[in-house]
Amino acid sequence: MPRFVVLHHETPIGYEHDTHFDLMFETNGVLLTWAAAELPENGTLVAAERLADHRLAYLEYEGSISGGRGSVRRVDGGDFEWIEQQPARLVALVRGEKLRGRLVIEEVEAEAHRWRVALSA
Repeated sequence: MPRFVVLHHETPIGYEHDTHFDLMFETNGVLLTWAAAELPENGTLVAAERLADHRLAYLEYEGSISGGRGSVRRVDGGDFEWIEQQPARLVALVRGEKLRGRLVIEEVEAEAHRWRVALSA
């Protein structure tokens, strides 16, 4: 089973992104990654931004990030399975301690890398 992790990414003042949650999903040797304004909860929509793929090392990493980009702390993780994989819509069944259920990640505005995330039990 592929794994996922949610990291709380605290960023320094003046950094290009505010402090956020990194949602990372193991796929084809990398972590597909989105920065979410808040941790998804059952029945809510959360704004997210698609980020560059990350290294698998982040599945187990906590601490400072190189280049003065802040630090990350693990807040959840587990395994998942893809139910649907389309370029602008991903659906996964996630099994973590906090995130459990059907997670939908949908693109809202491609040019701005804007997505939304919804979790349902």
